[in-house]
Amino acid sequence: MTNAELISQDPGWIIALKGVIIFAACVFLTIMSVWGERRIVARMQQRSGPNRVGKFGLLQALVDGVKLALKEDLIPKAADRIVFVLAPIISTTTCFMAFAVIPLTGEVNFFGYKTAMQLTDLSVGVLYVLAIASVGVYGIVLAGWSSGSTYPLLGGLRSSAQVISYEVAMGLSLVAVFIYSGSMSTSEIVAAQDRWWYAVVLFPSFIIYAISMVGETNRAPFDLAEAEGELVGGFHTEYSSLKFALFFLSEYVNIIAVSALATTLFLGGYRALPGLGFTEQWLGGWFTLVWFFVKVLAFFFVFVWLRGTLPRLRYDQFMKFGWKVLIPFSLAWIMIVSTLRVMSQRQSSTFLLVAFIFSVTFIYIGITSLMDRAKVKTDIASKITNNTEPDFPVPEIPNSRAEQLNG
Repeated sequence: MTNAELISQDPGWIIALKGVIIFAACVFLTIMSVWGERRIVARMQQRSGPNRVGKFGLLQALVDGVKLALKEDLIPKAADRIVFVLAPIISTTTCFMAFAVIPLTGEVNFFGYKTAMQLTDLSVGVLYVLAIASVGVYGIVLAGWSSGSTYPLLGGLRSSAQVISYEVAMGLSLVAVFIYSGSMSTSEIVAAQDRWWYAVVLFPSFIIYAISMVGETNRAPFDLAEAEGELVGGFHTEYSSLKFALFFLSEYVNIIAVSALATTLFLGGYRALPGLGFTEQWLGGWFTLVWFFVKVLAFFFVFVWLRGTLPRLRYDQFMKFGWKVLIPFSLAWIMIVSTLRVMSQRQSSTFLLVAFIFSVTFIYIGITSLMDRAKVKTDIASKITNNTEPDFPVPEIPNSRAEQLNG
């Protein structure tokens, strides 16, 4: 039986219990993710990290959460009180809602009922996740606007531009998955990867999604919405106590959510690694949950690795990369995938398929070589004219101020 058929037979109390379990798992993973990130980054920087509260510092994140909840809750005078309070609630709620359509296991025995650890299976499940993620950014934008302060407002504006830019690339990267699987249902996409994971078959889509999900979650090196060197703390500068803790929680749950979606769409979801399919029947099917979270934690490690390795980008570099690199490449890749899919369905000859692939490769090499030549000519021209102006936007200094400086 498919996941959709299993879920449709669930009584109400099982649906409620699965919801509570998934919520508790997300909160637990957040606590452990904070501890894990601090330990991994500390290891990269040759220091210890948290190691005092509990064995290996395991209780440090829990104690930090309690400390935040007990701090004084302040609301600025200039803030819009209602929106100021609602903003972190919106961000947190939407992150948890994304897990409603993520299949965590295959068929399992749950208190005597055959079901799957998935709350619902929509025919447009992936679009549901993208829509929920889009609503989540409202929490950040409203937090920046309602604070009544300049830095949070700038952080909120940055976040809205960032999410719009990288959600376009993220959505385009998933089109190839829809074409190959023939569905937008998360469980059917997992079932379609029984032979090959889409991370292999659709490797460019996987790379585009992986880059986009880092930008989507405002994580380093794309954490420009809360850049402490420029905006103090960004959109949550004026927040304290439990409301700040909710933003903190939403960030890490969002990381787990996009990692879970990447696992579902590109790494076979809850399916075992190649050659280890026999383990999917262990523990009555519950061992598939282990495979799922192993893949999710691998993505989380990449998030931490990027934070501990790469410097933050300039804002113009970040936006240019999204609009001038990711989106055009995604559109070109969709055209290639669509053509190959149609040719394979019409059972075109191997010669035509190989000729098409070589033609695309030749065109790509030609375009990149022309761009490289144009760049070299521009560099030579700039050296000849002794053009020392920077290649990024710089605000002009008013004439009066310039005269004072010169004087």
